[in-house]
Amino acid sequence: MMDDPRRDGPPPFERPFEGEDTKQRVYGAVLHAREPMAAAEIADRADCSAESARTHLSFYADLGIVVRHEGRPVRYERNDDYFEWRRVNTLARERTVDELQSGVSELTGRIEAFRDEYGADSPADVDVLEFDAGRIDDVYADLGEWTTALEERRLHERARRKVAGSTAPSHG
Repeated sequence: MMDDPRRDGPPPFERPFEGEDTKQRVYGAVLHAREPMAAAEIADRADCSAESARTHLSFYADLGIVVRHEGRPVRYERNDDYFEWRRVNTLARERTVDELQSGVSELTGRIEAFRDEYGADSPADVDVLEFDAGRIDDVYADLGEWTTALEERRLHERARRKVAGSTAPSHG
């Protein structure tokens, strides 16, 4: 049996979507884009024709996964609101109100610990240059975790309110 190169780690950087079909490659390319891109640019990243990319991008725009910006050329970008909605719905479907509230409480504890440690209300209020060079990497890591905890708490709270307001079971 031949070894599957994808099992040995990520695909080569220059071909991150190797082995996927065109629809998946277009999806991956637009999700990784940092700014709105023309279909031709996405096609280049997805290793497909511009026409094929436009077809799939139109489908994703109809679903709300991507946002279409009119102009010459038309540009597309990932719809972050869609992915947030999807995350909230997944949390609401898979967890009970009590589990979500517990998550909110745990995340609040982590956030408060960061606030106490850094004497600041938010990661944006921390001046990394105030720390000695040997600690800067740790401070940046903490600030990333703090930012993530703030975002996750917000999503957990949205899911908790959704489940609390629903009569449907929160998970199967």
